[in-house]
Amino acid sequence: MKRMTMISIAGLAMTPLAAALAQNASPPASPTQPQSTQQQPTQPDASQQQPSTKQAQQLQTIVVTGSAIPRIDTETPSPVTVISAVQIQRSGLTTLSDVVRSISADNSGSIPNAFANGFAAGSSGVALRGLTVNSTLVLIDGHRNASYAVSDDGERSFVDLNTIPLAAVERIEVLKDGASSLYGADAIAGVVNIILRPDYHGVEATADVGTSQRGGGFTRKATLLAGGGDLDTDHYNAYFSVQFQKDNSISVNQRPFPFNTTNLSSLGGPNPFVPSNAFGSIYGSVTPSTGGKIQPLRSCAGDPYETLVTNDPNSPGSYCEQNFVGQYSQFQPAMEQGGLYGRFTVKLNDTTTAYLSASYFQAKTWTVTGPAQIQNATPNNTDGITLPVGNPSNPFAVPASINYAFGDIPQGFNYNNHNARLVGGVNGQFDDWHWDVAAVINHTWLGTDQFGYISYNALLGAVANGTYNFLNPSANSPAIRATLAPGYSKTSTSDLDSLDLSANRELMDLPGGGLGLAVGAQFRHEAQNDPTLNPNFEFQGLGNAQTKGSRDVSGVYAELDAPLLNALEVDVSGRFDHYSDVGNNFSPKLGIKWKPLDWLAIRGTWSKGFRAPSFSENGSSSSVGFITYTPPPAFQALHGNNGYVQPYNLGEDALANKNIKPEKATNFTFGVVVQPTSWLSASLDYYNIKKTGVIVQSQTGAALANYYAGTPQAPGVTVVPDVPDPQFPNAQPRPIEVIGEYVNANQLKTTGIDLDLRGHWDFGNDIKYISELTATNVFEWNLTLPNGMVQRYVGTEGPINLSSGAGTPRLRGSWANTVIWGPLTVTGTLYRTSGFAQYAEDIGVGPGACVTTTPAGTPFPASCRVGASTFFDLTGSYAINGHVTITGSILNAFNKLPPINPANYAGGAYDGFGTNYNPTWAQEGIVGRFFNLGVKVDL
Repeated sequence: MKRMTMISIAGLAMTPLAAALAQNASPPASPTQPQSTQQQPTQPDASQQQPSTKQAQQLQTIVVTGSAIPRIDTETPSPVTVISAVQIQRSGLTTLSDVVRSISADNSGSIPNAFANGFAAGSSGVALRGLTVNSTLVLIDGHRNASYAVSDDGERSFVDLNTIPLAAVERIEVLKDGASSLYGADAIAGVVNIILRPDYHGVEATADVGTSQRGGGFTRKATLLAGGGDLDTDHYNAYFSVQFQKDNSISVNQRPFPFNTTNLSSLGGPNPFVPSNAFGSIYGSVTPSTGGKIQPLRSCAGDPYETLVTNDPNSPGSYCEQNFVGQYSQFQPAMEQGGLYGRFTVKLNDTTTAYLSASYFQAKTWTVTGPAQIQNATPNNTDGITLPVGNPSNPFAVPASINYAFGDIPQGFNYNNHNARLVGGVNGQFDDWHWDVAAVINHTWLGTDQFGYISYNALLGAVANGTYNFLNPSANSPAIRATLAPGYSKTSTSDLDSLDLSANRELMDLPGGGLGLAVGAQFRHEAQNDPTLNPNFEFQGLGNAQTKGSRDVSGVYAELDAPLLNALEVDVSGRFDHYSDVGNNFSPKLGIKWKPLDWLAIRGTWSKGFRAPSFSENGSSSSVGFITYTPPPAFQALHGNNGYVQPYNLGEDALANKNIKPEKATNFTFGVVVQPTSWLSASLDYYNIKKTGVIVQSQTGAALANYYAGTPQAPGVTVVPDVPDPQFPNAQPRPIEVIGEYVNANQLKTTGIDLDLRGHWDFGNDIKYISELTATNVFEWNLTLPNGMVQRYVGTEGPINLSSGAGTPRLRGSWANTVIWGPLTVTGTLYRTSGFAQYAEDIGVGPGACVTTTPAGTPFPASCRVGASTFFDLTGSYAINGHVTITGSILNAFNKLPPINPANYAGGAYDGFGTNYNPTWAQEGIVGRFFNLGVKVDL
């Protein structure tokens, strides 16, 4: 397409997108065409005058994510942000997960690698607009990928960012707008399109090592990129990349208070690990069933993780209280990632090019948690378990209640994720049509090994027969331990096979340029098979999820881009999809861009989108998970505020619904793009997303409110009570599990603005300065329930019943400043995520209340707020010569600790309890000042 009147890369109006694209050495890939066969022009200096018509006609036509029509300008009606390979290098971030999740629009529902105790542990996912990972579409070169084999929370499908090759990334385009009209399902919140190099010449190798000043987390990384061949002279290009990274774990005991314990009683806060709350230490304690004082089975004197408690009014006697998270848990699991990527491209003739790419990536994660407890409420309630008279560990003449942790049986998970992907395609030109055909075969398999979880039946047998020695665990044989905790392994898989067909051409001339048309079709097969992790609910304290499903999807789309006037562009697109399991859907989109002045463009879009139910939501599936829950103050008072009503694990059982319907969405965007000078450009975009038919589990908050009030539950909803409180047996038992199926019940609305600001200055004497600011401010994120009640999440810990319970911060942003002085480049980047109130309406804790409370039921902390997360990274590189560059970085340069967040259950989790910080927004704080040193060699 030759559009002479629009903003051009080579022109004065170099907007943030244009400027980012200009940093790259080759043209971007299209959402339907992985590479351009045309040559990228040499970029003139920004001070040059606007190009003539002849010059503009020679500019490279490109395809920007969110449109299927090639263009010479880069600013479409939709907002697109580009993260170039140069920007990635300057950031100091070493994984694609860290790069993508640093996007300011990433919000509630984002999955960090540090969430090692979640259903989808070992993975990482992005959640634009806070609509969770299942509403952001992640593409590679414009093509879909197979989902992670295990669903987040046993419900949400998403693409694991850990299995995408960063070494071969040319840039990342982030479309912050609905895009179902071109890409189909899941593109409600936006699209992250990871564009790999279409070709490469030469050899590039890197090696890096890094470590934390506070200890732990030692990392090493190496990459190799090599290729050769020229399409114009040799008629081929081939290259391959190899990368490897290994990160050591960071233990909770390597960090200071209050992040190395969940016992916040010294600050007036809660302490969940007391025997009256069903948490015994590895030394054990017993109490006569007829009443009497609690006493330890063994002495814990001298153990730094144990405290002898003798004056607890709720537990007369003495017992050993153990700091489980400090002794066993990890802030960062040990991880190892590596893989291969290769691409071969051949120029068949002057108009036709074919390519084949293949990749294999593997990501291993090793997690360790604290030992299993003998007392557990799920899936079988053993809170009232007793040692019979005559049991070697029972010192009384009556049955004895026991609190105990199996310290001689290590507990945790090992994950080994594999991703194999093959893409082949042919593109070319016939008459006036540019066409592309591509096929994708993508298979993933995830091996999960759990160890240390106690078999319910084996436990009952060991207690009844006295075969396990609680008094002297060292006397237990390996065979006895293996019987109690036999372990279990499973392999989960996911598949995506697709055929993508597309074509585009110019139809006719309009006053502003050529009328462009793009058409396409897609056929794909999706499947997931995630077997149960807890067959027959054998293992205590272990959630359960199983998913199995498959479907065929076919879709067709069309796009018309009309430059009606020199200053006015209108883009219309629509897509029709047919799903074998949920039927048909049509998604339209309208985009308008008006350029009243050379330095000003006004743009806006309206679109409809949808998200097809995951196999977990409508397949042969079910899941049982846990959240950390504190009963309301009035209920706590009925139990004397004892350990029974302090924070504990509440189970949530969600059942698939084969009659579930797709979620529907309506998107609006409105923005301005300005460039008053050649060295300054900015864009400001408003977004408005309304989603209906939101698929949810039965509302936990409403179910619990009905339970406490004694009112009937909604159809299909059940709340299971725990065993009675031993100290208050006549009081209402605490709820232990909420059961319900998925339903299209709710509506949500979120609005906000995105700011992108870029300035660049050349001071002469080989000195340059670049400043880049990106920020997202969320105005509202509201969920409307079927009864009309509105839950407001912006600036709160809610929705806490989601993924890692990270909350919905109002503001996220980053500001990068780079100084280039000859061979030296130095970048300082400031990251900030705003604080929020520590309440969550989705679990019935609204304004004026607090998720975490003191033993007296008052808010903890007293402000019931989580502070902002602010971190500064410093990176640099020095080119010794044309072949060798030394690189280095100091991440979290000021060694700031994270803000305290006792309600979050993800960081360093043990039995659902976190260690008082939020890993989604503040992992850098818990890692601490981190030094990296590396070398890059170009040949």
